[in-house]
Amino acid sequence: QVQLVESGGGLVQAGGSLRLSCAASGRDFSTYAMGWFRQAPGKEREFVAGVTWSGGITRYADSVKGRFTISRVNAKNTVYLQMNSLQSDDTAVYYCAARLSRGGWILSNVNDYNNWGQGTQVTVSS
Repeated sequence: QVQLVESGGGLVQAGGSLRLSCAASGRDFSTYAMGWFRQAPGKEREFVAGVTWSGGITRYADSVKGRFTISRVNAKNTVYLQMNSLQSDDTAVYYCAARLSRGGWILSNVNDYNNWGQGTQVTVSS
């Protein structure tokens, strides 16, 4: 198992940027596929971005493509989500997720992951 702690959320104006971080504790972080999800009030948790264990493959939800970038630094046990050109629709609690996987594909469903952080709030004001 791995423990995940998100940080970097906050209040930002529309058009602004934030960078979320997810620090993982535990062994063998480099063997985990990682994902970012978000959940707005009254809505289901949805996939935002994912990255394979090596960082070599990434995938994004259509709603964030071209604006968000996921990356990881295995030596620091950390995955990042750089969010640019933020819009009011991006307001949500953002969650980091992990799943032990050395596969070369992106896990994009909530049920694919068995390790979750506590979430960090992102609020975009218009």
